[in-house]
Amino acid sequence: MSKRDYYEILGIAKNASEEEIKKAYRKLAIKYHPDKNPNDKTAEDKFKEAAEAYEVLSNADKRQRYNQFGHAGVGGAASGGGGFNGGGMNMDDIFSQFGDIFGGSFGFGGGGGSRGGRRVNRGSNLRVKVKLNLSEIANGVEKKIKVNKQVSCGTCNGSGAKNNNYDTCRMCNGSGVVTKIQQTMLGAMQTQTTCASCQGEGKLIKDKCNTCHGEGVVRGEETISINIPAGVADGMQLNVSGKGNAAIRGGINGDLIVLIEEEEHPELKREGQHLVYNLHISIPDAILGTSVDVPLVEGKAKIKIDPGTQSGKVLRLKGKGLPDVNSYYKGDLMVEISLFTPTAVNPEEKKMMEQLKESKNFKPNPSKNQKSFFERMKDYFE
Repeated sequence: MSKRDYYEILGIAKNASEEEIKKAYRKLAIKYHPDKNPNDKTAEDKFKEAAEAYEVLSNADKRQRYNQFGHAGVGGAASGGGGFNGGGMNMDDIFSQFGDIFGGSFGFGGGGGSRGGRRVNRGSNLRVKVKLNLSEIANGVEKKIKVNKQVSCGTCNGSGAKNNNYDTCRMCNGSGVVTKIQQTMLGAMQTQTTCASCQGEGKLIKDKCNTCHGEGVVRGEETISINIPAGVADGMQLNVSGKGNAAIRGGINGDLIVLIEEEEHPELKREGQHLVYNLHISIPDAILGTSVDVPLVEGKAKIKIDPGTQSGKVLRLKGKGLPDVNSYYKGDLMVEISLFTPTAVNPEEKKMMEQLKESKNFKPNPSKNQKSFFERMKDYFE
């Protein structure tokens, strides 16, 4: 997957309209088309890169995730083992998915316009929600889920045909496309449109499978292993390539869209990659100082409370927060000190408090320049 900015690749602004995105992609696709640049690896790479950018930015949902999370939001966070994959497109993917913006598959005069080939069916995407606790978010996790979806028919191996019995389409002679040549300012342009008779498959089923009735897919269940990277956030969506609904008659499977839901921690609150913990200490401990244990995502840490610690003070434990999904950065744990005031005291305690009340050391003298907790936290986060 390309790590360049998709808007930069297409040469458009971030507020570009759908038409501007399509126009920019079309321009680059024509410029770097393999038939126009034979045996040019650089042109081929740019052609694929432009297609990858268009695949994301032309889809409103993917574009929103990309704008919010960058490459991680559209599959750049991890790979392997059914992992996330928003790129790595091959030429067949590009011509089958994006040929429509050129009125079908396309080529340039003499350059082998048959590249489009037969139409490739594509299964629909599926969406699932996955709940994660703070520990799973901090470390990354593998989740196995059962998904009810369209799967390839086992009787006909997804072909839809009984005993693999087909007839070649006579209208397109098995190519799946009808070819036309037009003269343009760029030269002879060969366009291919999907054959209306066979819907681009190049063949017609002679005897339909009794199990799937010619569709090549049936309802089934699959257990899918999902590798979720560390540092994801509530609301983030990740893409598991090829794990959506199976396509009819042996096409390309759709994708599985994974929506992250974060479970609330009983003690720690999340602020981006930072964690916040509210520590209550007694008045004597604030005056004399003490050592206390504070919770981490996993385990505890002992911190020192200095004598004379004020309520509202924030202690920072560097690197004890959550990792960033796009980098090696790790947030901090912010411990806010709050004084615990008892609601009831016995006569002896009350007498002691009355004596201390008269001491000048117990007279409040708040600083005029003292910042609020939210102001101090903002300083840390920025």
